[in-house]
Amino acid sequence: MAKKKSPPGKRRKKRKIRLSLKSSKIKKADSYTDQVGWSTAVGTKLTEPKKAKEPDTIRHQCTLCGAIMKVPKPKKSRYTITCPTCDHQDSFN
Repeated sequence: MAKKKSPPGKRRKKRKIRLSLKSSKIKKADSYTDQVGWSTAVGTKLTEPKKAKEPDTIRHQCTLCGAIMKVPKPKKSRYTITCPTCDHQDSFN
């Protein structure tokens, strides 16, 4: 079949297609940063949990009589403890 021609005075106007990208509408300063996995809400900071303070005293049991004593924690690695009940000396290295 042959295509019909339009009358000479009524031709269709050819549509112009715009082939522009929409990048002109995007803001030039892009504030997006990739933050996968963790939320970064203002005011919430992840901090290390506070460790419990070690006691300043230690418990020691006398090797001779078995009495339990609370003595101040020694500052050196070598120290001696004297039992108040039996006057026995325990020495540690």
